[in-house]
Amino acid sequence: MKLRLLAGVSALVAAAGLSACSPSGSGDGGAGDGGRTTIDVWLMRDSVSAAFQKQFEKGFEAAHPDIDVRVQIQEWEGIGEKVTAALAGNDAPDVIETGNTQVAQFARSGGLLDLSDKVGDLGGEDWLKGLAEPGAYEGKQYGIPYYAANRVVIYRKDLFAKAGVDASSIRTRDQWIAATKKLNKGDRQGIYLPGQNWYTLSGFIWDEGGDLATESGGTWRGALDTPEALRAMAFYEKLQALGKGPKDSDEAQPPQAEVMAKGQVAQLISTPGGAHVVTRNNPGLKGKLGFFPVPGKTPGTPGAVFTGGSDLVIPTVSRHHDAAYTFVKELTGDAWQKKLAVAMSYVPNKTTLAKAVAKDPGASAMAVGAAVGHATPNTPGWAAVEAKNPVKDYMTAVLTGSDPERAAARASDAITSAMKSGT
Repeated sequence: MKLRLLAGVSALVAAAGLSACSPSGSGDGGAGDGGRTTIDVWLMRDSVSAAFQKQFEKGFEAAHPDIDVRVQIQEWEGIGEKVTAALAGNDAPDVIETGNTQVAQFARSGGLLDLSDKVGDLGGEDWLKGLAEPGAYEGKQYGIPYYAANRVVIYRKDLFAKAGVDASSIRTRDQWIAATKKLNKGDRQGIYLPGQNWYTLSGFIWDEGGDLATESGGTWRGALDTPEALRAMAFYEKLQALGKGPKDSDEAQPPQAEVMAKGQVAQLISTPGGAHVVTRNNPGLKGKLGFFPVPGKTPGTPGAVFTGGSDLVIPTVSRHHDAAYTFVKELTGDAWQKKLAVAMSYVPNKTTLAKAVAKDPGASAMAVGAAVGHATPNTPGWAAVEAKNPVKDYMTAVLTGSDPERAAARASDAITSAMKSGT
């Protein structure tokens, strides 16, 4: 699943900036002009800058002169339907970037190449779980982790100093609550947390050992009514009360970074890119924003977060499986992952590569959380849940006074029903 506010995305990838390559080859050999194999690659809008794309294509084709790469930039809006149609036809591209939580729905159709035998070759033992796990379906690996991004706490250094709060000392939830209480004085909001930020709630649920939905005997059911999830919602309610965030909308309504830019918000939970939006709306806050990982329950473990980002998949109908795999191996390999992380302020796809972003405050805070990141339930039916999103309605119900257990039971039933309809 793509997180839109990613740090360091400095340029849109325009069609005019794409390399001009020879036309795709024909026949089983897949060779284009001059005996080179041309592969078509779909990458998503804003996933990389034009500069990085050009750098990678030049480096890749120099290392693999027998392969010609033709990149086509795709829009996120409607991409699910477009990929589904491509996989069902005979003219699918050779490599597709897809949101990590979309892999299951595409794999279910049989349209993706099983790459399970390549996991060892790709160093899969070190992959971020939040990318690798949703890239698998029914025990087989179809999606190869590409890059990750997740939420961190963005805070006002000046407001923390004024309140006598040391951000580096906030290592646990209890410390976070205590600090936020000190920050929540007068017109100042200790934290701006809208009532329907369900990805943040998901992290608290995972911290408690629960999940949004669970599977047993091949059947999925909603799990917001478990003791673990109820404890997580109780913590969310406690934290949300230390600010003036609306109880009936999410972080986009109104845009939370714009709220912070007005000057009276000490913290918000966002991808680091949210800081760029804050300073764009209020240049006076440049240099005054910092980042730290979402705190966990104990000092030694950061808070669990939803891992957004992308995987790379190879369609079964591709005529160039070997060349496509070579492309995937290069782009997800250590050398290019380090360059991508620095260029785009992403989290690399492996826990062992976290040091690549050590000098980037936002990305390094993300990397800490990404090490214990999760994805939404790995079932094709989950897409139907997000379309209706009973989790948001549940959160608003609790925050406005409804009985938590009854509201959770209703929401769990709604999740179960949605997953069945989606499957």
